[in-house]
Amino acid sequence: MALENFGKKKIAFICVHNSCRSQIAEALGKHLAGDRFEFYSAGTETKPQINQDAVRIMKQLYGIDMEETQYSKTVDKIPAPDIAISMGCDVGCPYIGRDFDEDWGLADPTGKDDACFIQVIEEIARRIKEM
Repeated sequence: MALENFGKKKIAFICVHNSCRSQIAEALGKHLAGDRFEFYSAGTETKPQINQDAVRIMKQLYGIDMEETQYSKTVDKIPAPDIAISMGCDVGCPYIGRDFDEDWGLADPTGKDDACFIQVIEEIARRIKEM
């Protein structure tokens, strides 16, 4: 482990499929506050790829290519988090072996227009900046 990472709290963003909201949160966390926290995302199930609308819009808004370093993974594939955040339980909250510290209650923008994605992305960014 690098010395600069020693002592950083691990924050995990969790949703069922780990393909959209949690991936956005991991990417924005690393981009906006990676110097203060370690960020992860995971789900109880996986998808073959990250939501392509999320990938496209994150590139447009922040210049972040989520597919370059991230992939859909299950909760057993990330380190035990110090803080676990549910992205929203509109599709059924996954159980990760412990209680969530927060539920951000964000609606899944999958299948919706770009404006909906941008609204969710900006809300995630706002909450990460508040950490």
